[in-house]
Amino acid sequence: MWFVRHGIPIAIIVAGLVVLAVAHPPQSYEGGFGIMGAGLAVWLLNWTYRIGASGDREREEEEAARRYFDEHGHWPDERPT
Repeated sequence: MWFVRHGIPIAIIVAGLVVLAVAHPPQSYEGGFGIMGAGLAVWLLNWTYRIGASGDREREEEEAARRYFDEHGHWPDERPT
């Protein structure tokens, strides 16, 4: 999972750096920075997905707490009165 989240974007950014180092200016600037931008975009898409998935987990926890409240009459983190 680490490779998908971080390894692929790092590999793409490194490929952009290689293009900057190997190709001749000014084309190398456009190509290298474009490839590096694509790597950053992949990383940001992964980050955005993780943020969205964590929201789903929080909603599931809240729903479970509400079901517990309906069954027991108090929240899970409270002492029964």
